[in-house]
Amino acid sequence: MTTSTRGADKVPAVLVLEDGRIFRGRAYGAVGETFGEAVFSTGMTGYQETLTDPSYHRQVVVMTAPHVGNTGVNDEDAESRRIWVSGYVVRDPARVPSNWRSRRTLDEELAAQGVVGICGVDTRALTRHLRERGAMRVGIFSGNALPDEGTMLAEVRQAPEMQGADLSAEVATKEAYVVPAQGEKKFTVAAVDLGIKGMTPYRMAERGIEVHVLPAASTVDDVYAVNPDGVFFSNGPGDPATADHAVSVMRGVLERGTPLFGICFGNQILGRALGFGTYKLKYGHRGINQPVQDRTTGKVEVTAHNHGFAVDAPLDKVSDTPFGRAEVSHVCLNDNVVEGLQLLDKPAFSVQYHPEAAAGPHDAAYLFDRFVKLMEGQRA
Repeated sequence: MTTSTRGADKVPAVLVLEDGRIFRGRAYGAVGETFGEAVFSTGMTGYQETLTDPSYHRQVVVMTAPHVGNTGVNDEDAESRRIWVSGYVVRDPARVPSNWRSRRTLDEELAAQGVVGICGVDTRALTRHLRERGAMRVGIFSGNALPDEGTMLAEVRQAPEMQGADLSAEVATKEAYVVPAQGEKKFTVAAVDLGIKGMTPYRMAERGIEVHVLPAASTVDDVYAVNPDGVFFSNGPGDPATADHAVSVMRGVLERGTPLFGICFGNQILGRALGFGTYKLKYGHRGINQPVQDRTTGKVEVTAHNHGFAVDAPLDKVSDTPFGRAEVSHVCLNDNVVEGLQLLDKPAFSVQYHPEAAAGPHDAAYLFDRFVKLMEGQRA
């Protein structure tokens, strides 16, 4: 990715999809070129949390909300240390942010972090195209000396695909760190960072949990070196079919019977650990308005999602696994995609979405309480 930032709002830009569809607009953020997987997010708000979610590593995010940037950028809402999206696509960027916490414009933040974007694009047409054709590779090119269309398309088709990509180690912490419990400490949790969002350990800390966030390369011995009451596997980017190390560590946790909770990528890791396969969705689930049913209670939740892969597990029966019986606990009501798993003979469960939902609905916050109850039951 090559970038510059000077006078970007007047610079022409072109978005090129790998199937040859082209959209023209203006540069937004940094000027240059970038490549990734084109995906769309249906959130009406929370763009700062989306941009800084490590699960979006190597993806070009198309915002379906037409007006983006109206609350600017602050110093409190980032979910990680940097912006992770490889490119950003909006229709109508806000000219002036209006929020008492705003410190700078979204355009300025994108430019400062070298994120190439494009605005003035018909994002409705682009989203419909991706829904029909599926997520695909894309390039954004901006500058006064753009390559010809054939050259741009050739470069897009040479970019790496998301299927087969092993990315979690690229976004995870390199050194372990601790998020202390708020108030009285009740439990210790080892959280394997595969691309964790900052709000996740915070939600656990609110419940009296001391969270030890560990690098993606951590071993089973590393996990148990912190003497955990529970183990957590986070969200993260890439293809779960490549995550053999994480699957091996999770199997070690399951063998010991320690309470286990996984979200998003962690759900896919649990699926693989139990012997299920995973597959790539046509265009994925992204945004903060996805309806999911908790099949254990019948409750329907509006939830925050960001996943392009899913677990291939039967919806209509209890499955026998190397770790006992397992069932699908949550399902997406839009398309019947598996959104959660639970073991019936061991204290382990996972969901495919984001119960911390810093920028979205809080319907699923009870899942952290469910994790606490598992640890309470194990201690008793």
